[in-house]
Amino acid sequence: MSNAYGSTIKSWSEDDRPREKLKNKGLDSLSDAELLTILMGTGNAKESALDLAKRILASVDFNLLSFSRLSLEDLQRFKGVGLAKAVRILAAIELGRRKELGAALKQKKLSSSASAAAVLRPLIGDLNHEEFWTLYLNNSNHLIAQRRISKGGLSGTVADPREVFRKALELKSTAIIIAHNHPSGSLNPSRADDALTRQMYDAGQTLMVNVLDHIIVTDESYYSYSDEGRL
Repeated sequence: MSNAYGSTIKSWSEDDRPREKLKNKGLDSLSDAELLTILMGTGNAKESALDLAKRILASVDFNLLSFSRLSLEDLQRFKGVGLAKAVRILAAIELGRRKELGAALKQKKLSSSASAAAVLRPLIGDLNHEEFWTLYLNNSNHLIAQRRISKGGLSGTVADPREVFRKALELKSTAIIIAHNHPSGSLNPSRADDALTRQMYDAGQTLMVNVLDHIIVTDESYYSYSDEGRL
């Protein structure tokens, strides 16, 4: 359906209004653009809320992973999206991320690289900068805590083993899984990644804290040093 520029949702037929469509037909009946329309509520002087939503999604090729990476500033570059709308959109994205993380944490015991990656992906998988995290486990491989150790730029971040193991000793953790993300989407470890893995492993041996894995996370997959027999 094509709506007049600047027309309000209230002027549409009831079947075309996203909120009424949700109420009458359920959430799964709405397109991504219609869901975004509900969050925004209004468009601008030249676009309906739906047309604006479609333009925003088109800017990321309708890829929701790319959409989730938009910042407050990115969203406010679209005419009709002020601070209040941008904040609502980011809050909805964050709720979805926390739901995914909550489902992973509910399992608690990390028995494989896949279960660890399920915890890590909502935390760092779709970031546009690198972050280094550590998962702290007890002697039954149950997750005690997850902590961000450092935050870097697009191409790298620095992790201090002293900070990683200080927290391990504070938490009385007997094993850890270290991890960072690659915003580029590449799963290939760098030489710096290899060196850091060895440094962390050796430090863990000295302190009797077992480094179970080093996982590199992207928005679609992960690389496990342990699975590859490199740890």
